[in-house]
Amino acid sequence: TSLYKKLGNHIKKIRKEKGLTQDDVGFNGISRQMISHLELAISDTTVTKLKALADNLEVKVKDLFNFE
Repeated sequence: TSLYKKLGNHIKKIRKEKGLTQDDVGFNGISRQMISHLELAISDTTVTKLKALADNLEVKVKDLFNFE
């Protein structure tokens, strides 16, 4: 499994554990479509966007990569 797939699966897991939809997390410069693409591993992103996503999920950036 690729790093992008692992990251996407983990982002989805964190989001669902918090009871959030993609729309709930889609703010602060992050769109619902971007979240969908990340979770499906069909797009990559920047560190700045990952930071914004982590903020929206109320986790640290390093927590997004804590999937192994």
